Amino acid sequence: MSGGLRDDRPVKFRPVDVEAIRRALMEARLAGDAGEIPIGAVVIDSAGEIIGVGHNEREATHDPTAHAEVVALRAAAARIGSWRLTGCTLAVTLEPCPMCAGAAWLARVDRLVFGAWNQEYGAAGSLWDVVRDRRLNHRPEVVSGVLADECQALLTDFFAHLRSPD
Repeated sequence: MSGGLRDDRPVKFRPVDVEAIRRALMEARLAGDAGEIPIGAVVIDSAGEIIGVGHNEREATHDPTAHAEVVALRAAAARIGSWRLTGCTLAVTLEPCPMCAGAAWLARVDRLVFGAWNQEYGAAGSLWDVVRDRRLNHRPEVVSGVLADECQALLTDFFAHLRSPD
């Protein structure tokens, strides 16, 4: 791995993390069905309730910031009436890019949970580690690899279909 930040030590996932990624996978499939890159995200509160969901909407909205994480964070903030998502977990099928990692940090989520590693743009431990930079005043806990194979397969299948000659 380039960058040397990624930590592949085995982690025991919380049941709530697995359920959140399962729900994010549902969102990712909706994105794929709509021709978007199949990435999904959910925000859950401290009680484990889903308060925001999202999937990629960049093509549909012509908005470069309409990544799954940003859509889910916006929905959660609107639902609770605050931009501060303290006590919340952002769960996403793919390791966030720098923009989305920054949005999670700025929203003050307590935890960031993701499935597959993002070898091209990852900013939560693979290429960069935006959310755990020691210079920041808030650093969420990061849990990686939740249902990683299923999350990766969704992306691999999507891009294989795009590149197929049919």
